[in-house]
Amino acid sequence: MFPFLALLDSEHVDEDLLVAVSRVAPVIASRLTPGSTPRYLLVEDSTSTDVNQIITHLDNGADKAIVPLSLAKSLLVTVPAHRLLLLLDVANVSAVSDSVRNAVSGVLLKTSASSGFGPDLDLIRTVSRFFIGAAVHVLAPSLPSPSIIKKLAAIGASVVIPFSQLTLGSTSQNVISVADAFLAPIVSDRSDGLFPTVVSSDPNGQRSLGLVYSSRESVAESIRTGKGVYHSRKHGLWRKGETSGATQDVVRIRVDCDSDALEFSVVQHGAGFCHLNRASCFGDLDGLAALQRTLASRLVDAPEGSYTRRLFNDGELLRSKIMEEADELCRAKTKEEVAFEAADLIYFTLTRCVAAGVSVKDIERSLDKKAMKISRRPGNAKPQWMPKTGSSQVESSKAEAPRAAPSSKAPLDRNAPIQMRTVDISAVSPKERAKLLKRPVLRSDEMIAKVKPIVDNVRARGDSALRELTAKFDKAQLDTPLLLPPFYPLAPEAQQIDPAVRDAIDAAYSNVYKFHAAQIDGAPLVVETMPGVTCTRFARPIARVGLYVPGGTAVLPSTALMLGVPAQVAGCEKIVIATPPRADGSISPEVLYVAHKVGAHAILRAGGAQAVAALAYGTETVPKADKIFGPGNQWVTAAKMLVQNDTDAMVSIDMPAGPSEVLVIADETCNPAFVAADLLSQAEHGIDSQVVLVASSLPETMLAQVEEEVDKQARTLGRVDIVRESVAKSLIVKTQSPETALEFSNDYAPEHLILHLKDALSWVDHVKNAGSVFVGPYSPESCGDYASGTNHTLPTNGYARQFSGVNTQSFQKHITSQEVTMDGLQTLGPIVATLADCEGLQAHANAVRIRLGM
Repeated sequence: MFPFLALLDSEHVDEDLLVAVSRVAPVIASRLTPGSTPRYLLVEDSTSTDVNQIITHLDNGADKAIVPLSLAKSLLVTVPAHRLLLLLDVANVSAVSDSVRNAVSGVLLKTSASSGFGPDLDLIRTVSRFFIGAAVHVLAPSLPSPSIIKKLAAIGASVVIPFSQLTLGSTSQNVISVADAFLAPIVSDRSDGLFPTVVSSDPNGQRSLGLVYSSRESVAESIRTGKGVYHSRKHGLWRKGETSGATQDVVRIRVDCDSDALEFSVVQHGAGFCHLNRASCFGDLDGLAALQRTLASRLVDAPEGSYTRRLFNDGELLRSKIMEEADELCRAKTKEEVAFEAADLIYFTLTRCVAAGVSVKDIERSLDKKAMKISRRPGNAKPQWMPKTGSSQVESSKAEAPRAAPSSKAPLDRNAPIQMRTVDISAVSPKERAKLLKRPVLRSDEMIAKVKPIVDNVRARGDSALRELTAKFDKAQLDTPLLLPPFYPLAPEAQQIDPAVRDAIDAAYSNVYKFHAAQIDGAPLVVETMPGVTCTRFARPIARVGLYVPGGTAVLPSTALMLGVPAQVAGCEKIVIATPPRADGSISPEVLYVAHKVGAHAILRAGGAQAVAALAYGTETVPKADKIFGPGNQWVTAAKMLVQNDTDAMVSIDMPAGPSEVLVIADETCNPAFVAADLLSQAEHGIDSQVVLVASSLPETMLAQVEEEVDKQARTLGRVDIVRESVAKSLIVKTQSPETALEFSNDYAPEHLILHLKDALSWVDHVKNAGSVFVGPYSPESCGDYASGTNHTLPTNGYARQFSGVNTQSFQKHITSQEVTMDGLQTLGPIVATLADCEGLQAHANAVRIRLGM
């Protein structure tokens, strides 16, 4: 608790007074200037202040923001409690909810000028009890006396004093001395009235230098001059270093929790604080400070040709050592190894700093600035340090799971066969069979925790956050995240589309449109349930839909088709396609062309969790969606799951998503090359792709042929390294009949089910759980992915038991109505009244009886 806070009430404040006050109290200002002393930002007008501006000020070093209740509610999701104070009039305290109170660190209370402090002390005491454990600051309606400051401190509050009422001189009728205001609540427990004072080194009091005593006179002079001035019990006023040269610059003076002792945080000059010419009375330096001193000495006197001199003079050698030690730290396993390698890395890092004239204090100041940031960094590494097989928010395929980072395991043997593991279903126990049906664990709770800061950032800061995150993740600098029509042919990117690709998109669009148009629920369902009682169900399009299309380095017009066409057919009023931009901010011409064909109303140039958040909550430019569709990596999936469970978002999603998967059932009539090709078409999506072959009485010779084809075809693929890993985790399940094979498939509930069976069509009736079925040898899964007409956005991870794939009715909602005639109510009414009475709902029954005169 500070004895007082100081309010900048004028643009023209004496600089000496400002600097002196900042040594003992937080300074409150309505505007912050770069390089200014740490201050509290005061926002009084919520109508003219943007939330983003407040967050920017906090990012730039403001300790806290003091905001009205209306603004606080918008900041709670983004700003941590210790950075937020409420600005309240006395009359508005009752409007603060428990949730808001618990999400701030205190309150600045404005009292009326007419009331004075005396009569308000009980009220302030009540406010302190409500904000228990939090800071309570009171803006004085008139000049507070030292006794008022002391009374406020006794009830856990501190006073806010305008600079116009502060002075470095003596207290008078119109002004109060800074020293008097600071010392008002402090009471010495010594007979001589002195205050025990701990002197510590700046920054942040990391090292105790010594124990001294202070008097009111010495404190006042330290505040005024900024020099270390104390009180000697033998000689009186003691200006530290006046004769020895070991002077001190006072950075901060603080009061302890019992208000009977002080701490001076200082920058020590000369030989040190101790009269024995040591840095501290409690012993010599240790830790980083000692290492810095040693390296600084070696920078001056290390012999030519010595290892240390070479480190200082040879930048490439030092760089190599830093890189070497960083790698060894990453590889360390035990606690002892981590500590040892970290120490080596710090040694060479500090060598680099000392060579550049950077001190530990400089580093700590930079860390302090980082700690003040409210806006979260995405946490991506630079491209040269990223694993080549994937990254945290880079999209590379539909519903692709994150790929594993390289480990220290031995490299794969590229000459080893690329083959699946095999089990015989008749030889496994029920427990082992259950394991075969399981997918890799998706730690959705961990991912949701990771995406929540991103979602909260976009929710609070809108387009500003979108632009920052797009620059971080996609390396694209955008003026605006939203593109508006026309997308084709006027957009420059649209000119780049290959005519053959355009024709293929046209053909695919025609097929997908034809199939989805046939699905539309057009005519109302009308049923007369009893004479005079007519029930109706009718469909209406979901008004606003957001369609997520993975992009960036990948080009996925097929996903834009699969989501855009049913939205168009259903008649959705607003269709927004979200897709990551390329580094130059452009969108692939193929996706632009599809957006044009499906009548998209806008394209959001953003990907990952930030795109999902923008669609869920809306921003200054991005329209809010009522439902979000589309596949993506684990970041996209987690963000979709997060926003659908937020009642403030009021948004639904199509389905959960996971790694791509296929299950192929094959018998002796199959073509082994076709089967292998179907397996590999999913295996190439990612190392976590789920690939299962269920062999239905398949002869061993044919099974061997399938495995040979898998190995042969895989080696011709550009993504062979991915395939090698995913196939190694894949499964061949031997069964004795199509019935047993389909029983396993129904329990597995695959995203894609391919039937390489004799008379394959006849077995479709046996399928209970699957996202989409591909019937016969000439129905590769690729056709459904692109152009046959069915939708490729399908449930994975076993969700085919509960979810359908995306279809036209996914973009519709159904509404029911009922019309009851007077005659109908004569029959239906008594039934309704009886049931309402049974449930004890009297008003329900009365709504019927009043009409029937019962």
